[in-house]
Amino acid sequence: MESRIEFTIERSWSRESSRPSLHQTGHQFSRMMSDDKPDLFRNISRKPGLQIWTINKMQMDPVPAKGFGNFFEGDCYIVLYIKQNRGSSQSIDIHYWIGNTSSQDEQGAAAIYVTQMDEFMGGSPIQHREVQGCESPRFRSYFKNGLIYKKGGVASGFDHVDTNVYNVLRLLHVKGRKHVTATEVEVSWNSFNNGDIFLLDVGKAIVQWNGPQSNTREKLKAVVLAQDIRDRERGGRAQIGVVEGGDERSSPELMNVMTSVLGHRPAQLKPATVDDQPNMAQNNNVRLYHVFENGGNLVVQEVATQPLTQSLLRSGDCYILDHKGSSVMVWKGKNASQEERREALNRAVGYIKAKNYPPNTSVEVMSEGGESAMFKHLFKSWREKGQTQGLGTTYSVGKIAKVDQVKFDVMELHARPELAAQQRMVDDASGDVKVWRIENLELAEVDPSTYGQFYGGDCYLVLYSYQRAHQLQYILYMWQGRHATTDEITACAYQAVNVDNKYNGAPVQVRVVMGKEPRHFLAIFKGKFLIFEGGTGRPGVVNPNLAARLFQVRGTSEMNTKATEVPSRASSLNTNDVFLLKTDHKCYLWYGKGCSGDEREMGRAISDVLSRQDKQVVMEGQEPAEFWVALGGKAPYASDKKLQMVELRHSPRLFECSNQTGRFRVTEVDDFDQSDLDEEDVMLLDTWEEIFLWVGKFANQTETKESWNSAQEYLRFHPAGRDPDTPIIFIKQGYEPLTFTGWFNAWDPHKWSGGNSYEEFRKKLNDAESLAQITVGLNITTVDKGPSRVSEGSYRAPGGPVSSPPLYRVHGIGQSSKTSTPSSPSTPRTPTSPRESPSAPWLSHSSGSGTYVNPKLLINQDPSDLPDGVDPTQKEDYLSDADFERLLGTTRLDFHRLPKWRQNDLKKKAGLF
Repeated sequence: MESRIEFTIERSWSRESSRPSLHQTGHQFSRMMSDDKPDLFRNISRKPGLQIWTINKMQMDPVPAKGFGNFFEGDCYIVLYIKQNRGSSQSIDIHYWIGNTSSQDEQGAAAIYVTQMDEFMGGSPIQHREVQGCESPRFRSYFKNGLIYKKGGVASGFDHVDTNVYNVLRLLHVKGRKHVTATEVEVSWNSFNNGDIFLLDVGKAIVQWNGPQSNTREKLKAVVLAQDIRDRERGGRAQIGVVEGGDERSSPELMNVMTSVLGHRPAQLKPATVDDQPNMAQNNNVRLYHVFENGGNLVVQEVATQPLTQSLLRSGDCYILDHKGSSVMVWKGKNASQEERREALNRAVGYIKAKNYPPNTSVEVMSEGGESAMFKHLFKSWREKGQTQGLGTTYSVGKIAKVDQVKFDVMELHARPELAAQQRMVDDASGDVKVWRIENLELAEVDPSTYGQFYGGDCYLVLYSYQRAHQLQYILYMWQGRHATTDEITACAYQAVNVDNKYNGAPVQVRVVMGKEPRHFLAIFKGKFLIFEGGTGRPGVVNPNLAARLFQVRGTSEMNTKATEVPSRASSLNTNDVFLLKTDHKCYLWYGKGCSGDEREMGRAISDVLSRQDKQVVMEGQEPAEFWVALGGKAPYASDKKLQMVELRHSPRLFECSNQTGRFRVTEVDDFDQSDLDEEDVMLLDTWEEIFLWVGKFANQTETKESWNSAQEYLRFHPAGRDPDTPIIFIKQGYEPLTFTGWFNAWDPHKWSGGNSYEEFRKKLNDAESLAQITVGLNITTVDKGPSRVSEGSYRAPGGPVSSPPLYRVHGIGQSSKTSTPSSPSTPRTPTSPRESPSAPWLSHSSGSGTYVNPKLLINQDPSDLPDGVDPTQKEDYLSDADFERLLGTTRLDFHRLPKWRQNDLKKKAGLF
């Protein structure tokens, strides 16, 4: 038995270091924030959605929505996400994000704000600490189009530092397939490599260069990111083009743009970099520690290792759960002291330092009753306060077992997919059934009169057919007997593939291990499902003739009843169940004192399958002597009427299984929806009672094969001690049953029938008209450089530099080869065209927003009458935002989302065509 660990950490890390609670260096500041807390947080919205603040001069400065997803590396941010759950409840997450070059004081201020915001919101939020480049799946889920890391940041800290100035001409290094990040790197070919994607952002144009070894999914994600930059930072006015690395000659116009900025492309680029592979076994190490103070020092005392149970957590204490190698979580009991609750986040960071964990280790802090799904998944069982037995609630197997199943209306399943998912029922089990047995490694049809009788020495294939929306649907169950040979189990899987091919890949495949049958599997046999421990059902084979056979019956209706053979001895009995005892001369129906009338009725019905003899009913406590003789004599058995522990619900979790990077990886997707199902990958959905493997239509064979192994490894190494025989359900894209789709909000069965593929996106972006507009756009950039001009939709970090448009000239595109040095927006520059001159008579000034053309000089004017430098095909680009909306009746962003004919129609009506 492993010994318990206890160690003491001196107070220094939690009180005196520069990082954590600022109790010394920032004591006055901390008190000020506490005093002003009601005013400080009064503008926080309680509506569902995302809110973000950056720490500017030790104050929380709100980030506008157009800046969401952009993070300056020198800053710290606070991110609040409120989610509306079904019903009236909300879940709240507060994250503080640490940039790689942010100051210690700024990090400490962010931590204090997070703690106080948690108190202000009633202590229910879950607190998260996020480090640049190592963000949690939940944090990344807020930014579906990706994260952009920008150089620089605002002035921060108690000691004033100069504002960082960053180069506005930028190159973004894009990585990731599911969770995309884009990091600003040196604008040089030296930053490129063959495996990743790079966005050269030159303001009016964004050129995407795809590494030769990048895959389609990465390319598509990068296009979506480029479009997001265009729409949010440029008001939809930038053009996007795509260059395929290794085939640059096919895009001469775009390569001219890249060459003008980067110079000529070198013959050799850096090789592709391999992403780290997560270690599933490493994350199996889970320890729970009790944290308390003793004599001014913090004591961390080990309580237990995995599998953990909820009863270990006491409401009056605080605990650290160390999910080694991945995260540290702090649980605050509702009766813990205010000081302990307030110091929770600080203690977690100190614990990481004391254990010498990487500084980017994930941290979560939660209160009793507000635990995260990940936290609850690390426990063997978890019961919510006030939880009641719902529709179709299931129960784990144990000595004391009251199976009190609840009937439900199956007619609701199709109307409410979420109910179908929770009940694991695709229909009312009234479809057609066909059963085969594996005999000599081949399929042999089973006599329909024996359907429902399964032998532990055999393997079976069960094909279930049903109608859904007037279309035939199929489920193929692979039932594996406990005593079947390895060859038979292998043959069962092989024959399942043959049956699947016969039905053109339509069947949903479900692996079923003997004794772990899903609810729907039981339902299709209408209360007559019977498992013989050993032997075989093959015709002509004589099974051993046992003097007595004992079967335990569980279930309250035809939808959930089965009889399982157990050792024929008295110790197998249970006071809460019905048992069948079959001897050579008689069949007994034994009713335990704790069984219900429905259970007795189902026991009587299934007894007719086992024996046509008359049944002798035996009530517990009134057994005849021959009953005990048949069981080998009396013996103690489970006679406590205590209700069995409910097999509790856990929140579902989705994982991506992919080898696109050259190594097989499993990555969690948080706050998932249907759009997270990647057509090129295999996705693993864990609903606790079942594991779904969803196979995208473009997934390769290696991923499909590895996913089966991955699902079994996932169960084997799960820290909660999961049952390795949990059913694994194999689903192909386009054939999803309700039990799968019900876990997703607003499932759209036609989602994959439309939409643009990457090739369609690329073709559209690289058409002749778009390429021409890129060149025009760059020419506009050279005459559109008012010193204070900020593109509509661009975001300036408070006190920091503007992210767009770029203030530079481009080599070789209607310009001289001399390039001006990118500069801070605050640096005055000499105008290079009449349009830049403040004294030009045709300029309109818009309250500090920059310089624009007076609309009178654009409306209904011939090209020859337009001011110098104005493109007659894009007059609308020279309007101020107010004039644009007044004349065209829409915002720039919405205008650029319209089809071309509609844009032209609006321009004609406004006199701008």
